[in-house]
Amino acid sequence: MPPTSEPGRSVSSRLLQVLFAFRPGHTRLTLAALARRTGLPQATVRRLAIELVTAGALDRAPDGALTVGTRLWQLGTLAPLTEPLRTVALPFMEDLYTALQQHVQLAVLEGSEAVIVERLSTPTAVGLVSQVGGGLPLHCSAVGKVLLAHGDGTLFDAVVERGLDRFTPRTVTDPIELRRELGDCRRTGTAIVRGELTAGADSVATRIMDAEGRVVAALSVVVRSGSVSLTAAVPSVVTSGLGISRRLGWTPDVGVRAELAAHSFNDCRGSAGTR
Repeated sequence: MPPTSEPGRSVSSRLLQVLFAFRPGHTRLTLAALARRTGLPQATVRRLAIELVTAGALDRAPDGALTVGTRLWQLGTLAPLTEPLRTVALPFMEDLYTALQQHVQLAVLEGSEAVIVERLSTPTAVGLVSQVGGGLPLHCSAVGKVLLAHGDGTLFDAVVERGLDRFTPRTVTDPIELRRELGDCRRTGTAIVRGELTAGADSVATRIMDAEGRVVAALSVVVRSGSVSLTAAVPSVVTSGLGISRRLGWTPDVGVRAELAAHSFNDCRGSAGTR
C-alpha cells in the first residue's frame, strides 16, 4: 500500500476512518459523501474504498453507492461486547414486549452515550429519535440515567462539562437536579423519564448486573405519554432486569458495585445460560 501523506497516519487508520463513517442513518454513502464525512481527499477515499470492496468489507451498488459488506457484518456479529448480553436478554425483552406492546430496548455505555444494542417495537408505538446502533444522551434518557447513575464522578463531570442539551421543555439541564435524580436511581435501580428526550414519549429503565455486581447495561420500556402507567410498569421492567442479571451470574448476595462496567461482556460470555 502507498504511504500516507500525513506524518503518523497509517493506511490502516484511514481504512478504519472510512469504515467508521458508516453510522445509523448513514448506511449508504457515495464517494463524495465519504470524503466529506472523513475529511480525506476524494482520490484517497476512492483508493481505500476499492480496497475495502475487494476485501468484502464494503459493497458497491450499481449506482456507485457504498454500503457495509457482508463479510464485515459477519465479523461484527462475533464481537463479545454485546452478543452474549443480547442473547441472554432477548427472551425477557420478548416477554415485556408481549405484555406491554411498546418499545422495549437494551442499551450499554459507549463513551458518553447510551448505545442501543437491541430493540423490539410495535408499529403503532410512539416514534423515537434513535435506532439500534444509535446513541442516546445520558442525562435525559431513562437508560442513559441508569448508566450514568452507576458510573463514577468522572463520567458525571464529563457529561456536565460537555453540556446538558435541552431537547424538550421537560429536559433536566440543572446539574444539581440531575445529581439528585441519579442518587435516587442508584438507590432504587430504576429511572423514569417523562418527555425529556422526545415530546410525548415516556420511559422507565432498570439496571442489569453481571456476576460481580457491576452494572453492564440498562433495560427500558418506552411508551406514548399517557398510554401506560409507568409506575405500574416498573415491577415488570425490574423483574426482567433481575432475570437477565441472574442469567449473567448475578445473585442478590453479591449486591450492586459502585463502578459501572461498560465493557465487561467477555466476563458475561462464560456465565450466560446458567441459572
